[in-house]
Amino acid sequence: MDFQKAYLQHIKSQFQYYKTLGERAIHQLEPEQLFLAANEDTNSIAAIVKHLWGNMLSRWTNFLTEDGEKSWRNRDAEFVNDLQSKEEVMEKWNEGWAVFLGAIDSIRPEQLTATIYIRNEGHSVFDAINRQLAHYPYHVGQIVYAAKLLKTGSWDSLSIPRNSSQSYNSAKFAQERRTKHFAEEELKRLENRSE
Repeated sequence: MDFQKAYLQHIKSQFQYYKTLGERAIHQLEPEQLFLAANEDTNSIAAIVKHLWGNMLSRWTNFLTEDGEKSWRNRDAEFVNDLQSKEEVMEKWNEGWAVFLGAIDSIRPEQLTATIYIRNEGHSVFDAINRQLAHYPYHVGQIVYAAKLLKTGSWDSLSIPRNSSQSYNSAKFAQERRTKHFAEEELKRLENRSE
């Protein structure tokens, strides 16, 4: 497999992993907790989701032919906590990710070096994807951290649970060496834990 094809395959797995982490954090909370913010300078989980949604729609709708900062986007409004229910939050979440992952699916390997624009600044498609690989997990991390602070009762760990690193590593080193993208394996681990 050539580099470009491998990159597109692995990057989709990576983003799907972060999407799943965010969802697993959100689903551990009571609906009303999604709208809580620590103070006026912090964002609720609902506002973070709304911001991700706005960014994903703006950046990835017609991304090869239009600037990624659409005239119809109102970034400041993304941080206004006006969603009313968990269903609305998850609707925005799913819509944003569908647009983004659909855009990733549409990219042909030879398009990775094409120039696209975000706020009138040229990026290769490759650089635009990597820009979001820093941006989206940054916000997913905020969601996970806020969810852990808000959760009442025990937290269902999204990574290696506390005091389990040694057994986790032992199981890994007991396997044959192989080349595999870590996000694919982590997604399977998360799915197996929810069954």
